[in-house]
Amino acid sequence: MKRFVWFLISASLVLSGCVQKQVKPDNPVYAPVPPQDMQPVQAMDGSIYSAATSMNLYGDGRAYRVGDILTVTLREQTSSQKSAKTELDKESSVSLEQGVAFGNGVSVLGKPLSFDLPASTTEFDGEGKSDMSNSLSGNISVTVHEVLPNGVLLVRGEKWLTLNQGDEYIRVSGMVRPQDIGSDNTVASTKLADARIAYSGTGAVNDTNVMGWLSRFFVGALWPF
Repeated sequence: MKRFVWFLISASLVLSGCVQKQVKPDNPVYAPVPPQDMQPVQAMDGSIYSAATSMNLYGDGRAYRVGDILTVTLREQTSSQKSAKTELDKESSVSLEQGVAFGNGVSVLGKPLSFDLPASTTEFDGEGKSDMSNSLSGNISVTVHEVLPNGVLLVRGEKWLTLNQGDEYIRVSGMVRPQDIGSDNTVASTKLADARIAYSGTGAVNDTNVMGWLSRFFVGALWPF
């Protein structure tokens, strides 16, 4: 009895480790660039003009340096369809007629040496179909975390929405070419290279749509039946 109890406890601990961890806000990976990592413009003393607080009247307002803010327009839409069908049909039969030796039929114990095996039939019919589509739209503002030597911008950011039944979040990271940034300082998510886009939620509503660890065990690859 004790062994059975310890087995249940061990199995519960192992399976509970497979449960997805709760996502929390303020992930340092998606946090804005700290001020000490930015390179401020050196101020010029002894003049009315100050380069540190000046505004470029001829600039286009696009993000191009570390710490700048860029708005990503989410325009993700995927669709895939796949179908397969296989049919197999096989029939076989074996028949051996009585042989003849020295003009007489071959027999064993007075019975002719011949036999017929019953015909065998093998059939297989398999069919599979998969249809999936996803869509995501919206906007999220991210910050430039790094400017690569070729001018490409590495951007990251997250947005959290606190609702009455939980939280929803969007996380975006990727690389942006400066020429893909529009005049309104926005870029489409389809222009992000090496993009990582995550949209999910937390709370009671999200938990009710997640299968429990024991149910996942019975429908997973570890279940032998």
